[in-house]
Amino acid sequence: MAAVAKIFELNNGSMQVKVSNYGCTITSLFVPDKDGKLGDVVLGFDTIEPYQRGAAPYFGCIVGRVANRIKEGKFTLNGTEYSLPINKPPNSLHGGQKGFDKVIWEVAEYKQGDTPSITFKYHSHDGEEGYPGDVSFTATYTLTSKTTMRLDMEGIPKDKATPISLAQHTYWNLSGHNSGNSILDHTIQIWANHITPVDQNIVPTGEILAVKNTPFDFTAENTKIGSRIQEVGIGYDHNYVLDCGEEKLGLKRAAKLVDPTSSRTLNLWTDAPGMQFYTANYVNGIVGKGGAVYEKHGAACLETQGFPNAINQPNFPSVVVQPGEKYKHTMLFEFSAE
Repeated sequence: MAAVAKIFELNNGSMQVKVSNYGCTITSLFVPDKDGKLGDVVLGFDTIEPYQRGAAPYFGCIVGRVANRIKEGKFTLNGTEYSLPINKPPNSLHGGQKGFDKVIWEVAEYKQGDTPSITFKYHSHDGEEGYPGDVSFTATYTLTSKTTMRLDMEGIPKDKATPISLAQHTYWNLSGHNSGNSILDHTIQIWANHITPVDQNIVPTGEILAVKNTPFDFTAENTKIGSRIQEVGIGYDHNYVLDCGEEKLGLKRAAKLVDPTSSRTLNLWTDAPGMQFYTANYVNGIVGKGGAVYEKHGAACLETQGFPNAINQPNFPSVVVQPGEKYKHTMLFEFSAE
């Protein structure tokens, strides 16, 4: 029997998350503001149909087998050259034409209660979207405390080495998806002293560039996203090297996003080496939940990941996973409102 795309709810009384087995997609996430008022802080649609139709620019989903761009859709592994679909010319983006965001995952476990969780699983076969080897994937969303959500992603290759780098692609607007506010007044702190600069096709050049004295420097607290955005072209779409955050529970501090009007704050922790900071530069008049219209810079994406195009850059941390090894990637989303 074919799996059906549905929306499931995780609710612990103070936080409510809706997530679909179609692409492991977060369709809504309600957290309180400083007055205790719940607001939905993610861009998305009311039903699954627009996601299935391709109306979403990766709203809320998990992307893979390899997130971000692979240059010209080509890589060589163990002496074999692989060619991937060029779905964002001249590159392959977020796993290809039908990445993990466009498949129905199986619901392996769904628990209610004080720490509700849902586990999705997906078997990616050898040659799927051009990638080598069979890989079994799981993704588990858990509400671990009143206003904290954890995501654990795993992948186990069966018989061939393969690149794996999943990313969670939610578009955040902490003043509310339907507030009409851009995120240019949000402040962000990113625990990264370096970025991986890109060429004209948004593929990293291979260098590691210090952010000091550049518009990419978000190491200080309370830096407005919009303060220097005009200096970086149409907006931020860059991989940050997470190299200076403190650690807890084996996770590094990656970013702190704050909306000054509602005081809603998102602290993000991860064990991934990088984070794509993207300011919704290509969103333009998309009609979302409840008729809300989403515009350019209407949200920020904080996609923790392996470095883009790492498979072709020997000086980047490797994203190749060997058979018998396990790919693991955890994200912790801590919300508050002081």
